Amino acid sequence: MSLKLTDTIVDKLPLPSTGNKITYDDDVKGFGIRVTAGGARSFILNYRTRSGLERRYTIGSRPDWKTGPAREEAKSLKKQIDVGADPMGEVSAAREAKTVADLCDRFEKEHLTKKRDSTARDYKALIKNHVLPALRNKKVADVEFTDIDGLHRKISKTAPYLANRTVAVLSKMFGLAIKWRWRTDNPAKGIERNDEQKRHRYLSPAELLKLTEALTRLEDQQAANIFRLLLLTGARRGEVQAAKWEQIDLASGVWTKPGATTKQKTMHRVPLSAPARVLLTALREKAKDDAVYVFPGRGSDHRVEIKNEWRDACVAAGIVESEIVKDKVAVKPSARIHDLRHTYASVLASAGLSLPIIGALLGHSQPATTARYAHLMDDPLRQATERAAAIVTAKGNGAEVVPLHADSKP
Repeated sequence: MSLKLTDTIVDKLPLPSTGNKITYDDDVKGFGIRVTAGGARSFILNYRTRSGLERRYTIGSRPDWKTGPAREEAKSLKKQIDVGADPMGEVSAAREAKTVADLCDRFEKEHLTKKRDSTARDYKALIKNHVLPALRNKKVADVEFTDIDGLHRKISKTAPYLANRTVAVLSKMFGLAIKWRWRTDNPAKGIERNDEQKRHRYLSPAELLKLTEALTRLEDQQAANIFRLLLLTGARRGEVQAAKWEQIDLASGVWTKPGATTKQKTMHRVPLSAPARVLLTALREKAKDDAVYVFPGRGSDHRVEIKNEWRDACVAAGIVESEIVKDKVAVKPSARIHDLRHTYASVLASAGLSLPIIGALLGHSQPATTARYAHLMDDPLRQATERAAAIVTAKGNGAEVVPLHADSKP
């Protein structure tokens, strides 16, 4: 059925008993009004694409659209279709377009599975707490620079370093989106990052003594042993927590870390000190015969969370600083768990060991990474040279004093 559609005609068309019925306009081919049994009335356009597909596009519903404007819209769409456009195909593609939630899901399944457990865990937390709440339903192709910049600014108000990490993760995600052909550019590129100061925190001898005493009183002795082994080996937290008995040769005193667990992705073989061997031997004697992990967690996995125990140890040792939480003064650790690694390296450097030796023990792949401890190596050397200078320049020691001024004469 077709006739010259008007608002009056459209509004008086009878309702079908079931389903819907379309009445076509005799002025614009394919343009019509669809009436459903429930009383809904919508203007539609039937057309055929250049490839021969038959499509039905919904222009809009009554009374939001009047018949005249709907007919003109149909004419405009037909002009686009004549030159190859496919309005309904574009709508379908938009509906099926990947969202940021889809991107996060694929990123976690295909990319984070290649990362260390600790890295994957941190990235997932960042995505869950910051990326998804802000961008979850946004189409990947529609995300703009301003969206990423706005999120960075928002997080920066309370956590500037975390804001930088968020942008870094998003940049990687959108880089992969380009590779997967979900979009053609990276909206995270060019975001101005917050300034970051490299942190080099080492526990002083006094702090080390207090921490050691606090660990003996810590209720959770498994966590205490993790902290002890971190101090005795300088290993990364994830390496210690994921350590397996098969990696440790107590007889020869060697810990062989597989590449899958190290940051540099290469096997790292390090000697264990006598105290470390004593600690591990005691743990081995208490462990089950079929134990896999040195520090087992719940189920078949290794121990993961130790942040609360670290806080308790630091508070007991007085290694704390003040912070404002909800307008109240609270204390938090002034040292991170990772600072135990820095402390181990600083002890080595202060003992006068060479940077290559320190780097080998820490598993550094780049000499520049170890070079941060170079200034600590100067301390014992400076003390030695000052002692020598004091002897040489001392008076009344029965030796001939040699003047050290520039204008002195022999």
